[in-house]
Amino acid sequence: MMLFNLLRKNQYFFGPYLLVLLVVGGLQLIYSQEQLMQWVNARNNSYADVFFTYATYMGDGAFFVLICTILLVRYWRIGVMAFASFALSSLTSIALKQLAFPTALRPLKRLEHSTYEYHLIEGLDIHSYNSFPSGHSISAFAVFSLLAMLDERKGRSWLWLLLAVLTAYSRVYLFQHFVEDTFAGALVGVASSVGVYLALQRWALQKKTLSGP
Repeated sequence: MMLFNLLRKNQYFFGPYLLVLLVVGGLQLIYSQEQLMQWVNARNNSYADVFFTYATYMGDGAFFVLICTILLVRYWRIGVMAFASFALSSLTSIALKQLAFPTALRPLKRLEHSTYEYHLIEGLDIHSYNSFPSGHSISAFAVFSLLAMLDERKGRSWLWLLLAVLTAYSRVYLFQHFVEDTFAGALVGVASSVGVYLALQRWALQKKTLSGP
């Protein structure tokens, strides 16, 4: 019942989120990971190179900690909730990468013998291992789904989802992950924050949530 109420209250986030999952999931049933990578990689330009090089930092652990700290200063109980989400999502990411899927190759290594000429951003450090799932996608979907649930202005939930999707897309654009990695990251990240929110909401939200001007 608590989960149903949460989903209904935040329908402007979870509705579009479900649609994104269905579309991306469907594409993975039709096309291979290499085909999806080629589609994303072919749609590149110098502006996108710069944009996604910086946009990807929204999935960095340091960015999540910064958001948690800001929330902690604003209202400490919400800050604690945010740090709990960060801890759970980060530990889950590490466990999946290091223990469950330690041999998962990243695009650069898995496609090293491909005849397709991929676009790579000069000077970018591209990793070769621990591809599944995408840690940046987990972090981004965890932090932005939590902000959507905390935000009293539900009409702008689409913005939080958009930021999460852009971060996940950046991981594929930058040749750091396959679509399947970011898809799994989107699932794990949201599940982490939903679990933490349900567990701590009565304690953390005794006085207030986030609100806009």
